[in-house]
Amino acid sequence: MSKDKRLTLHSKLIEILGSENVYFQPPESVKMKYPCIRYVKQRPLVEHADNMKYFKKDRYELTVIDPDPDTDIPDRLVESLEPYCSIDRYYTADNLNHCALELYY
Repeated sequence: MSKDKRLTLHSKLIEILGSENVYFQPPESVKMKYPCIRYVKQRPLVEHADNMKYFKKDRYELTVIDPDPDTDIPDRLVESLEPYCSIDRYYTADNLNHCALELYY
């Protein structure tokens, strides 16, 4: 994925969240503000046919981190990024609620 395409995704995530609390692969030293979206690049989806690559989509794991267990941010992401975004799992860590989503972009 080109950097321009990722920056377009970043801007879209800021718009959906309604704040600047969007972080791309943040290092441990970054103090995140909540609620936020943290996203990291994953292995792309590549489809082959006739010994050739014919389809490729970049894949990201988005994590919504929010003190509110009833946050609607994951639902807004899925609605805005359909059909390429889906909820993967929910979990709690450090007294914060996390929702991991998978996005093909």
